[in-house]
Amino acid sequence: MFRRRRLPPDLQEAFDAFSSVVASVERGAAALTESVPSTRFGGRPLVDTLLEFEEALGEAAARMPAWRRPEVEDAWVRAEAGLGAALERAERVRTEAPDPDGFEGLIGLIGSLLAPLEVVGDAADAFTGLRVRRRPLGV
Repeated sequence: MFRRRRLPPDLQEAFDAFSSVVASVERGAAALTESVPSTRFGGRPLVDTLLEFEEALGEAAARMPAWRRPEVEDAWVRAEAGLGAALERAERVRTEAPDPDGFEGLIGLIGSLLAPLEVVGDAADAFTGLRVRRRPLGV
């Protein structure tokens, strides 16, 4: 009987820290998308959701150093850059206050804020590649 692939024990703490970064990014993204109106709700004001987005990404950025390890360095660098780009775009939207010009414009604006964050989720692949198969019981 084989066991599941697991991270080496010395990487578990880094993975847990990475998971907390992902949770903050997801929370920020979820808040931001609440600005999009639906058939049941008018959508929250962009200024409110943008603030929540920036706060959540700020928390994620503060947690980034905790998962920096040589084994995932490339993914870490890309994730940090993506997080930085998303924060810069959010600041620009906040300070310049562009008019999203209707539903499609709002969707495009939100999409442009979220796009740099895809690399944060992709960093999970770096950890997946480090998982090792444990030996069968009794061997």
